[in-house]
Amino acid sequence: MNKLKSFFTLFFIAIAAISFAGSEIFTAEKMWQMERVGAPQVSPDGQWAVFTLSTYDIDKNSSTTDLHLMNIADGSHRQITFSGREGSPVWSPDGEKIAFVSRRHGGPGQIYIMDIKKGGEARKITDLPVGVFAPKWFPDGKRIAFGANILPEYEGDFAKLKKLMDEKSNSKVTAKVTENTMYRFWDRWLTDGYFPRLFSLDIESREVTDLMPNTSNYFNMMGGVSYDISPDGREIAVSMNSTEPPFDTTNNAIFLLPTDGSGNMTNITADNPANDSNPVYSPDGTHILYGKQNIYHFYADKVEMVRYNRSNRTFTNLTSEIDLSCSNWFWSNDSRTIYFHAEHNAQNAIFSIPANGGQHTKLIGEGTNAGAAIAGSRGRDIVFTQHNLDMPTEIFKMDNRGRNVTQLTNFNKERLANLNLGKVENVTYKGADGADVQMYIVYPPDFDPNKKYPLVLMIHGGPHGTFGNQWHYRWNAHLFAAPGYVVAMPNFHGSTSFGQDFTISIHGEHANKPFRDIMKGTDYLIERGFVDETRMAATGGSYGGYMVSWIAGHTDRFAALVNHAGVYDLHLQFASDFAGNRGYQYGGTPWKDFDKLNAQNPSQFAHNFKTPMLVIHGELDYRVPVAHGFLVYGIYKSMGLDARLVYFPDENHWILSPQNSIYWYEELYGWLDRYLK
Repeated sequence: MNKLKSFFTLFFIAIAAISFAGSEIFTAEKMWQMERVGAPQVSPDGQWAVFTLSTYDIDKNSSTTDLHLMNIADGSHRQITFSGREGSPVWSPDGEKIAFVSRRHGGPGQIYIMDIKKGGEARKITDLPVGVFAPKWFPDGKRIAFGANILPEYEGDFAKLKKLMDEKSNSKVTAKVTENTMYRFWDRWLTDGYFPRLFSLDIESREVTDLMPNTSNYFNMMGGVSYDISPDGREIAVSMNSTEPPFDTTNNAIFLLPTDGSGNMTNITADNPANDSNPVYSPDGTHILYGKQNIYHFYADKVEMVRYNRSNRTFTNLTSEIDLSCSNWFWSNDSRTIYFHAEHNAQNAIFSIPANGGQHTKLIGEGTNAGAAIAGSRGRDIVFTQHNLDMPTEIFKMDNRGRNVTQLTNFNKERLANLNLGKVENVTYKGADGADVQMYIVYPPDFDPNKKYPLVLMIHGGPHGTFGNQWHYRWNAHLFAAPGYVVAMPNFHGSTSFGQDFTISIHGEHANKPFRDIMKGTDYLIERGFVDETRMAATGGSYGGYMVSWIAGHTDRFAALVNHAGVYDLHLQFASDFAGNRGYQYGGTPWKDFDKLNAQNPSQFAHNFKTPMLVIHGELDYRVPVAHGFLVYGIYKSMGLDARLVYFPDENHWILSPQNSIYWYEELYGWLDRYLK
C-alpha cells in the first residue's frame, strides 16, 4: 500500500507541469460551444487543405457547417463559405476548384462548385429531387461522381422519380410491410424501396448518368459509400453488399464498375464470405488496395489490407500476420508506400508499410488520429486530425516518418485554457484470468490524493469497442468527473485495440470476463486509497447498459447505476435492426441452446436487483429497441426499487441535439448526486 501511495504521489508531481490553469468548471453547455473540425482534404499540389468547421447554437438547438481553406505550410486559414450548410469538399484534379455538397438553397443537398483560383460565388450544378453524397472528381476534371438514394422503378428519369416520391409522400397509408430479415437500420426504415447508386455528372452539359442501372442493394448501412475512381477514369471500385433479399446476412464485396453507364459490374471478392471494404487505386493504376475480414459473423473481426493486381488479377494480403485492424489506408504519391490507421492500446495510431508488404512502422501513436492524407510539395508530409481526452479535434501535420509533429489549428485553445480539467492517468491492472487490462482514470478538478472521492465507472458499448484516448461529445469523461468524481474507463475483455484474441475472447459469453475485469478494476481503484467504496456508481450505454443490468443482478456494491440504451433482455435483441449472427455472439438463441443464452441474459437475474437505476432510452433506437428500457424500468418499479426513466421520443441510440444532450447531463448529475454525495 505504501508503494502504491508513493507511486501515486510521484505521479502527480510528474504531471503537475501539464495541469490546466483555468478556473472554470467544465459543463455540457461549454462543451457544445466548442467548434468541431473536420478532416482536411488536400489539394493536388499538396499546398492547401479545405476542411469543415461546425458550430452549435444551443438556443436554436441547431448547427452550422462551413468550409475553411488552409495553407498547410503555416496553418493559416480563412473561411470560404458562409451559408452554414456545407460539407464533403473535394478538390478538382487541377487544384483550381472545390466541389462540395450544400443545402443552402433549402432543398436536399446538391453539388456546388467554387473556383478557388478566380474566386466568386459557388455555383450549383445539380438539381435533383434527392440529396446527393460522397462526390469525387474524375481524373480529367470533366465529370463528378456521386451517390444518391433512388427508387429503382424511376428507370433513369428524374422527373418520374420526383413524381414517385410525391406519391409516397402524399399517401395516407402509413403501413410498413416487409418479408425481409433486415427491414430497418439504426433509426430509419428500409421498407420504402429506396436504394443507393453511384452516378456521374458531366459538368458542362449537366447530364447525369446512372452508373448502376441494374442494381438495388446497399452500400454502407450507416450512410455514405466507399468507392474510388481509377486513374484513367474508366472504372470505379465500390464496396457494396452482395447478398440478396431477405438479407438474412450481409456481405460487403468489392465490385468493379465501368464508368460508361453500362452497369456491368464484376465482384472480385466473391470467394470471401466476410466483408471487403474501402477500395483505393494506387496512383500508378496498377493495384487496388482494400480491406478484408475473414469471419462473417464477427463484426469486429480484424481488417487486413489486401493488394489486388489489376493486370493478373492476383491478391496479396499485406497484414495477415500483423495483429492490427487496419482502416483509412492511402498510398504515397509514388505508389511505393501505404499509410493506414489502426487502433492500438486504446489509441488510434498512424502506420506505414511498404506497398509490397513487410515490416510496418508506427508513425504516431498518442491520441486518436484520423483523416490522414499526403501533403507537401513533394508529398513528404502527412496532415491529419487528432483529439484526445484533454483536447477536441484539431488539425496536425508531420513528415512521412512521423517526425516534426506540428499542430496547425487551435480553434478551442482559449476555451480549454479557461477550464479546470482534472488530470488523466493511463494504468494497467490484472483482470480476468490474470490478463492485463488497460484503463484510463480521469480525476476531478483540484484532486487531493489524501482525500477519498466517489467513483464513477464508465463502461463502453460494443461490446467490441474502446473508451480510448479520445474527446467524446456524448460520453465526455471530463464532464463525468467535473462534479467531483473519480472516473474510470476500463477496457475489459472484448475491447478492440488490444489484439484479435482479446477482442474475440468473449464470443458466445458476453458477460463473464468483462464483469470480472470491471470488478477487479474497481478493487484496484479502491486499493489505491482515493476511492470511497460506499459511494460508487456504474454507468454504461448500449453494451455498457447491458453490463449495468448485469451488475444490478450480480452485485450490490454500487450505490447507483445509469443504464443508457442498454440491452436488458437478449430475447428482445432479436427485434433489433439486424438480428443476424446474434446466436454466434450470445452463444445461443431463443430456439437453440436456450440455456446458454439465458446464462448471459441480464433479465434472468432480476430477483437480485437492489441498486437504484437511472434508465435512459430513445424511441428511434432500432439497434437496442426502446422496449429494453421500458422493461427494466417497469420491473424495477414493480419490485418497489428506486428507478427513474428518461425517455427521448426524437432521439436514436445516441443523444444528438444540443438541448437534449445538456438535459441528459443534468439528469446524470442529478442521479449521481442523489446517491454519491
